[in-house]
Amino acid sequence: MKLLQYILPELERGVGVAQSKHHIHPVFTHCVLSLKFCPSQDWRVRFAALLHDVAKPQTKAMKDGEATFYNHDYVGSKVVKKLMGRLKFSNEDTDKVVNLVKNHMFYYNVDEVTAAAVRRLIVKVGKENLKDLIDLRIGDRLGSGVAKAKPYKLRHLEYMIEKVSNDPVSVKMLKVNGNDLIEELELEPGPKIGAILEVLLSEVIEDPELNVRDGLLERSRKLQEMNLEELRHAAKDKIEERKMEDDQELKKEFYVK
Repeated sequence: MKLLQYILPELERGVGVAQSKHHIHPVFTHCVLSLKFCPSQDWRVRFAALLHDVAKPQTKAMKDGEATFYNHDYVGSKVVKKLMGRLKFSNEDTDKVVNLVKNHMFYYNVDEVTAAAVRRLIVKVGKENLKDLIDLRIGDRLGSGVAKAKPYKLRHLEYMIEKVSNDPVSVKMLKVNGNDLIEELELEPGPKIGAILEVLLSEVIEDPELNVRDGLLERSRKLQEMNLEELRHAAKDKIEERKMEDDQELKKEFYVK
């Protein structure tokens, strides 16, 4: 009796689905091998390795004779969230697995990715999940049929993560806080303070040397002239701009548009 069609029908859909030149195995076989080779002993990381390409069958498209699976990571995270809800996993475990599946396609090229990009990855994924994400990538690589589990660029990423580990990646790590803005700028407590801090953080992530109290206060004085909506857009626009740059690099690496 085929139990998989009742337990994880989403995974079964990958049986026989051919992939691109980066993979020698069909989707289902690749997913199972990724689980086999994933070095983590955490079941959630191993489950993410099994399901990381679960959305490839529904996102497959042909371009110039090559199979592409654009957005399969984002679509896959939604599929995984739904199936883990169906199987009654806890919210905490679901969030962990969904996070890993959604971000397993992170782009990293030694000659192109900056320290700022690594800081953005830490913000996006969470520092506590980075080792798990690398373990998933190792399983993904070995499950694709490549010989080396951890190529130089993954080792370099580990080095860069350690290098920027003390850089500011959250509002709490800024050299100013809400009380400073209330006292120095005579601002009233409210959401505008949080919005200013978010803009400051988005700028400090790009250049940690900006994380100096006097400079941040001076920048805050200029930002306080903006209204709440403008501040929120300023932080969001900077994040989206950088995300688009990262996505463009990712598309180049995996030959998709």
